[in-house]
Amino acid sequence: MNVLTACEAASEIARGALSAEDYTRACLDRIAAVEPDVQAFAHLDPEHALAQARALDRHKISGGRLGPLHGIPVGIKDIIDTADYPTECGSPVLAGRRPDADATVVRKLREAGAVIIGKTVTTEFAYFHPGKTRNPRDLTRTPGGSSSGSAAAVAAGMVPLALGSQTNGSVIRPAAFCGVFGVKPSHGLVSRAGALTLSRTLDHVGAFARSLEDLALVLDVIVGHDSADPDSRPYASPSFRAGMAEQPPLPPSFAFVRTTMWDKADAEARGALEDFAREVGAREVDLPDDYRSAWGALRAIMAADMAYNLGAIVDKGGEISKQFRDLIAEGREVTAVQYLAAVRDARRYAEGMSAIFEQLSDAIITLSARGVAPQGLGATGDPVFCTLWTLTGFPSLNLPLLASSEGLPIGVQLVGAPGRDERLLRTANALIETLGE
Repeated sequence: MNVLTACEAASEIARGALSAEDYTRACLDRIAAVEPDVQAFAHLDPEHALAQARALDRHKISGGRLGPLHGIPVGIKDIIDTADYPTECGSPVLAGRRPDADATVVRKLREAGAVIIGKTVTTEFAYFHPGKTRNPRDLTRTPGGSSSGSAAAVAAGMVPLALGSQTNGSVIRPAAFCGVFGVKPSHGLVSRAGALTLSRTLDHVGAFARSLEDLALVLDVIVGHDSADPDSRPYASPSFRAGMAEQPPLPPSFAFVRTTMWDKADAEARGALEDFAREVGAREVDLPDDYRSAWGALRAIMAADMAYNLGAIVDKGGEISKQFRDLIAEGREVTAVQYLAAVRDARRYAEGMSAIFEQLSDAIITLSARGVAPQGLGATGDPVFCTLWTLTGFPSLNLPLLASSEGLPIGVQLVGAPGRDERLLRTANALIETLGE
């Protein structure tokens, strides 16, 4: 039963063939079986999850209106506030922290009928110092980060959906390493109110699922304006699910963009994506050499913003990793001139790439990560193939379409024009359907 996608389970629950309690129990049984190895959860209370499910079943029996996620268990990254679970941001210095209210995205999930099953492991303050989670595809490998537990929980069949966040590569990279679908929406499309602030300029809330339709389902719930997020913007759109299922007026066209970091990718991943791009008829597009500075621009913005937002936590002392302390020290050395230049460059890169969508393609194809998940649990992998799209705020998807010679996932990243997330999903769906023919 836990193998059902969110859309399948929601349909079965709505027609009375399955109860919210039974589906939640099946997910909890799967968690009990594999969590000792995978270790995807930071906080889990099975009885509380079942109590939520029973309440939803009573609501249905009483004739209450059903939300689109009625009875669907969802994992929440442990930097996103939940009123009924701790939110400790992967750090012992915040042990026992209990928020007074849900983050906006959690409130929306509850209103849609979701069961908030537990909090998934994050790296320390959503940066690079890893948590305890292992990759369910190979327990000796990293699941990626910082949304480690969310990606692993979905990949291991513990939950059909999970929320994550991305400030550099923290949704797309773990989705690629764990072999699941992942979405980083356009900047400002999903509220970050109630989530740990690393960088107002770079932070995105995203999601993981085992199908593209499930990503559309959760986006239908969490997308929308929120006055509590200063970058949130109105978004008028029909259903993401309905839009995704529409046939494009013309066959989608793709631009194959290696980026200026192509030499950092593993040879097998490079070859696999080049073959894939040829198969789908993607047109090769080279970025100007000055785009190389994009990676330094994101680093300057991220380090300075995190020093501003989280430096006080480091100053208080306690158990903080050297990685995080070094980042805060680095951020405090970024000058105002350097910061403003980086923000200016981010806008310039976004404007330059807009021509790709206006003149050449519906979506960009590139790698999600340098290759398969690296061996070892002491690091979470390199986000280098996510950086440019996070810096510019463009929406991106990980599509688990390729595999290495060892059978490990190699992620295909599909990038769309900003604010055209629905079109990106439609393009991805058409691509997947074409490959299946």
